[in-house]
Amino acid sequence: MKKIVSIVLAMAMLATVLAGCGAADDGKYTIGVCQLMVHDSLDQATQGFVDAVKAQMDAAGKEVEIDVQVAGEAGLCTTVVNTFTAKKVDLIMANATPALLAAANATTTIPVLGTSVTDYSDTFAGNIPANVSGTSDAVPFDEQARMMISSLGLVPGDQVGVLYCTNESNSVIQYEAVKALFEAEGIVVKAYTFSETTELQALTTAMAGECKAVYIPSDNTVAANDAIVGTICTEQNVPVYTSYGGAICYASLAIDYYQLGYETGKMAAQILLNGKTPADYPVMTLTPTVSYNKDLCAQLGITVPAE
Repeated sequence: MKKIVSIVLAMAMLATVLAGCGAADDGKYTIGVCQLMVHDSLDQATQGFVDAVKAQMDAAGKEVEIDVQVAGEAGLCTTVVNTFTAKKVDLIMANATPALLAAANATTTIPVLGTSVTDYSDTFAGNIPANVSGTSDAVPFDEQARMMISSLGLVPGDQVGVLYCTNESNSVIQYEAVKALFEAEGIVVKAYTFSETTELQALTTAMAGECKAVYIPSDNTVAANDAIVGTICTEQNVPVYTSYGGAICYASLAIDYYQLGYETGKMAAQILLNGKTPADYPVMTLTPTVSYNKDLCAQLGITVPAE
């Protein structure tokens, strides 16, 4: 009899633990969203995530509370994430690489989904934690380079400037990739790097005076301040190409960040509603699309290819 009672108690304890992994006692799921900073691409990804989660939860007749917090800078992501772990949220969505690192460092038990992250393997030195997955904003670097070369008529000896913040590891990865591709065609590549946004105006001015074109990777810090870059480069008739789209670029090969967030939200709903785990989902990438800013191209004297 004692053995039977022990088994029953053990099963009861296990059920209690498993119950703690799903919705809270009031039947409502809670999700914490840590967004690195405010700018259009990250805002779109967060909105897509929220819309997807709510749509899936409504269809299942379940309630969800989504707490969206913007850290403002990389160093504050840990503070935001710690509030989520203290609340024992059911899932954390980390928007941008610093947010993802903060979340992964804070918990090994709460599911963590990232978005707007270029390279998960590099972020975690080849060892992605079991409780982490999500979506990537990576786009084919070779196609980006070819698009710039052909649309601008770049020839060996021309110089392309690559602008990025040294605090963002994914930007360094993108710089190294496009550098190799451009240099294989004899095109000179120069990095223009900064760590503080107060450096951006002077740096961009110097870059626009030295380069035939500018490439900006999916760098959150630059994207949040790209109006400065766009104004200076347009005044000097230097075309800007970005990996994230945006109003300042003459052309882009970029993904839809709203859709990126939406796909992340669909993953989150499956994890919460159907017992899936991040390990069940390989990191997802989207197919990028080509777009040209026709007004800006006309101002810069660039011919838009026929559709």
